[in-house]
Amino acid sequence: MARGDAPQDSYHMVGISFFILGLGTLLPWNFFITAIPYFQGRLAGANGTTETLGANHTSPADTFNFNNWVTLLSQLPLLLFTLLNSFLYQCIPDTVRILGSLLVILLLFALTAVLVQVDMSPEPFFSITMASVWFINSFCAVLQGSLFGQLGTMPSMYSTLFLSGQGLAGIFAALAMLMSMASGVDAQTSALGYFITPCVGVLISIVCYLSLPHLKFARYYLAKKPSKAQGQELETKAELLKSDEKNGIPSSPQKAALTLDLDPEKETEMEPGEPQKPGKPPVFIVFQKIWLTALCLVLVFTVTLSVFPAITAMVTSSTSPGKWSQFFNPICCFLLFNVMDCLGRSLTSYFLWPRKDSRLLPLLVCLRAPFVPLFMLCHVPERSRLPILFPQDAYFITFMLLFAVSNGYLVSLTMCLAPRENGVENPGRAEVTGRPRQVLPHEREVAGTLMTFFLALGLSCGASLSFLFKALL
Repeated sequence: MARGDAPQDSYHMVGISFFILGLGTLLPWNFFITAIPYFQGRLAGANGTTETLGANHTSPADTFNFNNWVTLLSQLPLLLFTLLNSFLYQCIPDTVRILGSLLVILLLFALTAVLVQVDMSPEPFFSITMASVWFINSFCAVLQGSLFGQLGTMPSMYSTLFLSGQGLAGIFAALAMLMSMASGVDAQTSALGYFITPCVGVLISIVCYLSLPHLKFARYYLAKKPSKAQGQELETKAELLKSDEKNGIPSSPQKAALTLDLDPEKETEMEPGEPQKPGKPPVFIVFQKIWLTALCLVLVFTVTLSVFPAITAMVTSSTSPGKWSQFFNPICCFLLFNVMDCLGRSLTSYFLWPRKDSRLLPLLVCLRAPFVPLFMLCHVPERSRLPILFPQDAYFITFMLLFAVSNGYLVSLTMCLAPRENGVENPGRAEVTGRPRQVLPHEREVAGTLMTFFLALGLSCGASLSFLFKALL
């Protein structure tokens, strides 16, 4: 909550700015994966003028494994910068990291838009696109971590607004795709307009960030150092851990890494009989308490990224060519996934089930594994080994509904449960019975950081496995 002597956020300008910044941080990933049919068309030999932006009735052959590479090269930078964030954030000022990242992302997306108009052979086009994906997601990782660091000095509602913007990025990209396809213009103009949209979004994000120093409310909070910020609440961190990334994807582990300074009195609260431990607790001790929850998080994202979007983007409608077959994948794959994933994440605001020490949690996580063969057996025309057992569109839609809701709910649940301390009323009895000890107040920061690492690890494992599942089709 804002302090009593703090200035007012006039016209909610700071809140709107952070909402737009949240939207801008996840636009790159979502705009790339939603445009997979366009890239496949270019790599199949088309120059972009003869391919529609959306999915055709028969998708172009993915000869370069574009789906897999774009997923892998988007997630590896997140894992890398999750490991390097402490070093980078201490050496480079916030303003340089944030503005520099936004400018590089803007330039690389402008390059992607320019390439729509350039007739280029598939090989150099693939190389340039993959390099852009790598660098864009690298700077997105730095950008998100830096913005979360600044949000650590502000009231919790601004973190919520930032996360809300991130949650809408995937839906925004899917709607932009549908509007481009429905515009009635030629395919090249449609693709150009589609890729200009995130350029405008990033440009607006830059304007929003540059406006913050001119807003009295933002100056009041951002002038404080996170380590000395007052008025921080424990609920803020729990809310952030509960409201995981994305875009669905899964593409924003840094949001879970935001660690806020706890109230000094609350920091020193210890469980009965627990000796006080000065400083940060050993990582291995905290890992012993959260290893099962961390493993569940890794498995959830491994399953999700192993088929989405590498396999799901290849699924086409089994109906005759027409409007529905053209709009099928943007609607039933990307838009449906993002909407239902947001719904799944929001469910943890009302209940948290099963509990951290329940055997049902790993069981529910493992029950998502069958989604991999189910999607592989849907209507994917380009296959040489497996049969098509679920040709009807209704099968794919049903699978996607359950797949997306379960992803959002289980990711949010595991990220929320890991740093929680409640659940074991008697720590001594927990040692006797062998039930897992819960995270103590002074261990929450380490728990959140560990879960961030395992989140990024799950994303990278899933992206790597997508190559195997694609080869088995």
